[in-house]
Amino acid sequence: MEPLNLTFLQSHLVWEDVSANLKVFSAKLNQLKNPTDVVVLPEMFTTGFSMNSKFLAEKMDGKSVTWMQMQSKKLQTVVLGSLIIEENGHFFNRLVVAFPNGDLKQYNKHHLFTLSGEDKAYTSGQERLQFNYKGWKICPLICYDLRFPVWARNTASYDLLIYIASWPKTRIDAWDTLLKARAIENMSYVLGVNRVGADGNQLEYPGHSAVYNCLGAKLASTSENQEAVCSISLDKNQLVTTRNQLNFLNDRDRFKIV
Repeated sequence: MEPLNLTFLQSHLVWEDVSANLKVFSAKLNQLKNPTDVVVLPEMFTTGFSMNSKFLAEKMDGKSVTWMQMQSKKLQTVVLGSLIIEENGHFFNRLVVAFPNGDLKQYNKHHLFTLSGEDKAYTSGQERLQFNYKGWKICPLICYDLRFPVWARNTASYDLLIYIASWPKTRIDAWDTLLKARAIENMSYVLGVNRVGADGNQLEYPGHSAVYNCLGAKLASTSENQEAVCSISLDKNQLVTTRNQLNFLNDRDRFKIV
């Protein structure tokens, strides 16, 4: 089984300025020296975590999704991140996955952050996304989803769980703890990508992006408050061997959430 090469970007975001953020990320991706399989960008990477959905929303054929498709084709890699999308009169914090062949997949954030009024500005998604790429099953989720373990429950044998986030400094210990917990309980690799800097509401974000293996060991992490472009190769053989030896997922409760 082939390894999966991940590249994740911990970055400042220019508040509510789509063009400026696309320019920044274009420059960062242009500097990649080695081929990679998946590029992961933060939550709302084009605007920051804004509730100004009506003003900032784009369509799926807008410039940001088109940019993702262009970068995916150019780099021959999957590009993944979330942005504000309007569809049929509803606004979504939508995670978009762009593939080198031009295909797109999407996930609308399920758990909306009521403390910020996200539930008033956006519509909750009702379906989880899992996609296959180069022999890996990948499940991407968004920020506040991390606090709800049932939504991430590994009933479909995914290999990699990804969280993209705008997780503030005041609660960063929860981010660190829950990423590790999700890896252990789901016997999966977990990648968490958080932004840095301050947003237009003067909330500070410290980063703490990290990768954990299925036993909760930290494989990679970023420096606090610093921008970073990090790459790591994940070993599926090691994941399968550990799962076969321990078989914890076989003993999970047999309930379904309806």
